[in-house]
Amino acid sequence: MNKSWKSLKLSKLSPDAEARVRARIDVQLEELTLKAMRQALALTQTEVSRSAEMTQSELSRLENRTDHLTSTLRRYVEALGGKLEITAVFGDRRVKLKDG
Repeated sequence: MNKSWKSLKLSKLSPDAEARVRARIDVQLEELTLKAMRQALALTQTEVSRSAEMTQSELSRLENRTDHLTSTLRRYVEALGGKLEITAVFGDRRVKLKDG
């Protein structure tokens, strides 16, 4: 059973245990922009644009947008070698949304 961070924190973890839990949470909840994700994978815009079958200029504009179509995000993530998953969060509840 997964426990929430709040319930774990309230259980009075030792400082070492709390640090380990916080480190795991930070890794799991890493938030990156599209550009930062590409850079973290040491890929250039040109490499990704070829894989995504778009121009480098289109890819640059995509990385700088704040609003994206799901299909475009999927194409970008797949060009990086990943798989796009979308999760809705309702308080402590996380729901993975499926296609179709």
